[in-house]
Amino acid sequence: MVLVIDVGNSQTVLGVFHGSTLRAHWRIATAPDRTSDEFRVVLSGLFHEEGLQLPQIRGCCISSVVPPVNASLEHACARVFGKPIVVVEPGIRTGLPISVDNPKEVGADRIVNCVAALAEHKGPLIVIDFGTATTFDVVSAKGEFCGGIIVPGIGISAESLFERCAKLPKVDIAVPPTVIGRDTVSNIRAGLTYGYADMVDGLIQRITAELGATPFVIATGGLAGLIAGVARRIDHVDPFLTLKGLKLIFERNAKENE
Repeated sequence: MVLVIDVGNSQTVLGVFHGSTLRAHWRIATAPDRTSDEFRVVLSGLFHEEGLQLPQIRGCCISSVVPPVNASLEHACARVFGKPIVVVEPGIRTGLPISVDNPKEVGADRIVNCVAALAEHKGPLIVIDFGTATTFDVVSAKGEFCGGIIVPGIGISAESLFERCAKLPKVDIAVPPTVIGRDTVSNIRAGLTYGYADMVDGLIQRITAELGATPFVIATGGLAGLIAGVARRIDHVDPFLTLKGLKLIFERNAKENE
């Protein structure tokens, strides 16, 4: 079995693959000041809860966009499992050509998502990850990462409204029954969902025009399903896309790390 870990700005997602099957997965808060010992307790507890045995793990693959977490997490995995650890960083074999001005600037999670998307679909592709930030990653017909777009995530937008507008309440993000809200809460929800979905559709349309071809659009991330239900241009939702990509990258690098 292989443990994969995706460290995001707000949440960290972990998964255990048995062959190609995702045997278990968890979502925990990302805590930049969490120590190696705390990570060891978390990992051991999660495995115990699912009835998994630590010695069954033959390796780990980690992607992270939160550098302060990296050393503690890698040390904890080394202590708990004592097996090869692959960290998605420059020099790692991904199989994805990066055709941008500065490849080192591209977030590890974005590369991982595109690796997974290309394993299941042909380019051109757009991969949209609805996380703390929402990223649009574009893969050409040749299978090259050729750039993308970064916009504030839905959660950031909702928090900003609550923090900066004194009379607006904090609301759960949900799709209201109508675009025209009849009260303040439904007004806010309409803006966050229908407004965001139309922004997504508009950017997909602009990317399509620049590509000169119709891309297959894949969405992932915590709010992907909600927005895909409102947007018109999303073709497929895969909540485990990043975990699948980490598993693929581990296998592509495992032999030289064993």
